[in-house]
Amino acid sequence: MTSREWAEPDCRSKHKRGGAVVAWTRREDERLVTGKGRYVADIEVPGCLDAVFVRSRIGHGTLRSVDCGPARAVPGVVGAWAATDLAEMPPCVHSAAALQDLPPVPHTVLAKLSSDEAVAGREWPALVKERVRYAGEALAVVLGEDRYRAEDGAAEVTFEIDPLPAMVTPSAAADDSLLLFDGLSNVALQGEAGKPIEDAVWREAAAVVEGRYRQSLLMPSPMECRTILAVPEGDDTLTVWSGHQMPHRLRRELAALLGWSLDRVRVVVPDTGGAFGSKSASFPEFVVVAFLASKLKRPVRWIEDRKESMTAAARGRGQDQHARLASDADGRLLAYQLNIDADVGAYPHLGVGLPMQTAWMATGPYATPEVHATVRSVLTNTMVTYPYRGAGRPEAVIALERSMDTLARKLGMDPAELRRRNFIAPESFPYDTPSGRTYDSGNYAAALDLALKTVDYDRWRAEQARRRTDATAKPLGIGLSCYVERSGGEPGGLHEFGSIEANPDGTITARCGAASSGQGHETVFPALVAKTLGVDEERVRLIEGDTGEQPEGLGSFASRTAQVAGALLQHVSHLLIGEARKRAAGLWKVPLEQVEWSDGTVHDTQNGSAVMDLSELVKATGTLKVNDRFETKTAFPFGAHVAVAEVDPELGTVQLLQVVTVDDCGVQLNPTLVRGQAFGSCLQGIGQALYEAIPYDDDGAPMLGNGLLDYLLPTFTEVPPIEVRDTCTPSPGSPLGAKGAGESGCIGTPAAVVNAVIDALQVAEPDLLQMPLTPDVVWRAARAPKLEGAR
Repeated sequence: MTSREWAEPDCRSKHKRGGAVVAWTRREDERLVTGKGRYVADIEVPGCLDAVFVRSRIGHGTLRSVDCGPARAVPGVVGAWAATDLAEMPPCVHSAAALQDLPPVPHTVLAKLSSDEAVAGREWPALVKERVRYAGEALAVVLGEDRYRAEDGAAEVTFEIDPLPAMVTPSAAADDSLLLFDGLSNVALQGEAGKPIEDAVWREAAAVVEGRYRQSLLMPSPMECRTILAVPEGDDTLTVWSGHQMPHRLRRELAALLGWSLDRVRVVVPDTGGAFGSKSASFPEFVVVAFLASKLKRPVRWIEDRKESMTAAARGRGQDQHARLASDADGRLLAYQLNIDADVGAYPHLGVGLPMQTAWMATGPYATPEVHATVRSVLTNTMVTYPYRGAGRPEAVIALERSMDTLARKLGMDPAELRRRNFIAPESFPYDTPSGRTYDSGNYAAALDLALKTVDYDRWRAEQARRRTDATAKPLGIGLSCYVERSGGEPGGLHEFGSIEANPDGTITARCGAASSGQGHETVFPALVAKTLGVDEERVRLIEGDTGEQPEGLGSFASRTAQVAGALLQHVSHLLIGEARKRAAGLWKVPLEQVEWSDGTVHDTQNGSAVMDLSELVKATGTLKVNDRFETKTAFPFGAHVAVAEVDPELGTVQLLQVVTVDDCGVQLNPTLVRGQAFGSCLQGIGQALYEAIPYDDDGAPMLGNGLLDYLLPTFTEVPPIEVRDTCTPSPGSPLGAKGAGESGCIGTPAAVVNAVIDALQVAEPDLLQMPLTPDVVWRAARAPKLEGAR
């Protein structure tokens, strides 16, 4: 089945039963919404111990002592350890384990320091040994017969830390005035994409604009925080249960850190309450739990609570950017320069190369002749920065799209027209960008046109003009954002493993190396297999997230599951059909070309009575199972987002009156789930624009003592009218024609919201408006000088 066969007129896959189109329902929903889901916290294991970590309350300092003695005396406490008590415990992440999943560097990128050099000499200890480098870093661990006793024990642990100055932004740390690792620069890696731009280009351009943008550190905030349960088995193996995105990576890294062979570790992912990119690493707590379980020969579980997560879980975003954009007098782009100082946290092991995604995607959807992006990955006294929904692409889009609006104001041009004038033309694909990407397919103008039509752009511009003549009216702004993102992963990581097995009872088992954290795999993948085989989807069962069932796999990250894992399952389904035809031909002793497959059966085209259902074929010929590895190419989803915002200058509040998202993820396997992904991601993008940021005190500790009252997430009350639309440009790099769909809103929405507020206030210096646009930020900007001629 080709992508053309999947791409029905509106590019939405339809499901039929008995000739009628039926509504999609998620298989997993009944279980999850009725409380029948099985998460790590629900797994009951006899003799299980609960782990609680004692954490530093400051961001930087020298550890003088840790006293676990009083904790060991607490009733119900089985043990308490600091680093000095566990000298044989491995570090959290070492070079070999850390670098196995880093993507290769494209030839267009000059990496001045390689990733292995970035990690070398910067050990990330599972428990602090000598120096605290971020608030929340674990100093000790206490195991109790239950969580309550372990908490009581942890409260008795005392420690002494000599504070050091904390650096919580890359700008503060980049000058190396205080080093996080003695003798090693805080700049752990440098890289660039594209080629340097000659000064003459800037001098001779008709218009040049500049901007400085701060991307605050964010918390991914899944409903379920990090979890791990390590259960020693009788044959000297370890079964690890974890809400994780990459079970095979977790198995590989835990085995390497423990010095074990792979066959001694099994990782199982049960129901998982969200991830957004934050659950695909081997964290310090995981190493401690696995090590103590193997050492004590008892199950050990750690369930991160919300307060702990807000202090010690991985962060997202975190960049200081300087952008410069040039055009001719007609608004044709000439050059774009982006300099990035990225906050990668206290240890470079997980996210040191992540900011290169921003550099590689700097071109955006525009045919800009010259693009150059530089990156410095800077160590700071914060928890490690790691991929969070969008992972480098929101940062690229915000810098470029804010610059586009600034340029439009300077040229006196409508921002929609400026964008339309510079789009890469549909006939130009595949398109090699100056920053080193090869875009697969796209029709960027179509997405923008649909977004403008949906929002009724001309009506809002007329209302804006009316309000600007009414001194009593609240300012109104319309913000645009056009984006291109990358899905599937990087070359070398665009494959997946899996199998299809036909069972004697007529059921079909599909296995793959992915792991769901709420995306709806149980619904989408069996339906895909069923459609390919021509059988009812109730016959198909999916098994994933279990290294014991599927020995090889990559996992769920980079918006890759439909594009890569889906293509793999379609591929092995075709292999199963081929094998079934061969077996039937041998059984009937007829030529292979005489045997055809139709709706789950094989039949002899020359003998109408020779028909056999798949289950009958298995009973007659034995086990029928095919395994394989399948690889696709990187895809580049795109879209256009529009936000309409009303600003109250007296209160500094922003009310979003309308948000429109138009996204193109190629062929949609399940339109309902794609819509849900777009809606939820859009709301997270609004959160970044208006509400979310981690504030720090002078000691480098997050000021989040009141939990989600201090770190604001958009709730139902803050949800504006959001209209989700789509266009369809199938990907030529996957047989399904699918591209990633899960990250669009986080990538496109923030810039649209910020641009809308700037458009409403007409400030002369738009750099005054840095995310999040809190009432204080907006109130101050409303009192700043306006553009010439603005009210």
